[in-house]
Amino acid sequence: MIRKLFSSGHATGSGIGRKRDFEVQRIETFSDGVFAFAVTLLIVSLEVPKSFEDLLTSMRGFFAFGISFTVLILIWAEQHRFFRNYGMEDGWTIALNGALLFIVLFYTYPLKFLFTLIFSDQIYGPNKSPMKITAHQLPTLMMIYALGFIAIYFIFFLLYFNAYIKSKKMGVPPLRKFDCKTEMYKELIMVSTGLGSLLFCFLLTDESSGSAGFVYMLIPPAITIFYIFRNRIRKKLFPHSDHNN
Repeated sequence: MIRKLFSSGHATGSGIGRKRDFEVQRIETFSDGVFAFAVTLLIVSLEVPKSFEDLLTSMRGFFAFGISFTVLILIWAEQHRFFRNYGMEDGWTIALNGALLFIVLFYTYPLKFLFTLIFSDQIYGPNKSPMKITAHQLPTLMMIYALGFIAIYFIFFLLYFNAYIKSKKMGVPPLRKFDCKTEMYKELIMVSTGLGSLLFCFLLTDESSGSAGFVYMLIPPAITIFYIFRNRIRKKLFPHSDHNN
């Protein structure tokens, strides 16, 4: 990727020139620690069960925890892939990555609350959930989630945009810039999905505002179609290129 083209055997001030084949940057190590702490926050509030019924309640919360955990892993994987491919450590990258980590930590509890609320009847039994929320508050909860989703993937867009600008200045071949733009467009699809969900929060009634969450189900088919489209263009523009180069 771009990092191989920028590698000069010595670190530069921006960090772009550092060879990244096996090296892990401090920014990645710190990020991994933050993500690990965020995962810990998903379960830190759980107490040791004092009865068998409490144990069953905790175990029934496994699915809600699993979804929250998966969401964090997907964000971590996206961030990991960016740094493995580009290996940047300039000021903008550090600032944007710091903002990303801040949002991840800030939204850990809202994320846990949302999915625990969704499965509250299965976890605690019908009408036994200790989690309280009114129909009037539900749109606000969905908006909070949508705003966090938008912020996270807009930061990813800015990270790739920064990489694209840097690659353009360094005279990186068109193939690499094409791949970077592909990732930028993908992040915009994610941001657009969050904006769509946010819009539905305003349009739907309080009781049906939870349906705004179904907008996120459009992501897998949208991303799949997008990559098929971009790969076809890639093959036409760069017929002799290897997709992994």
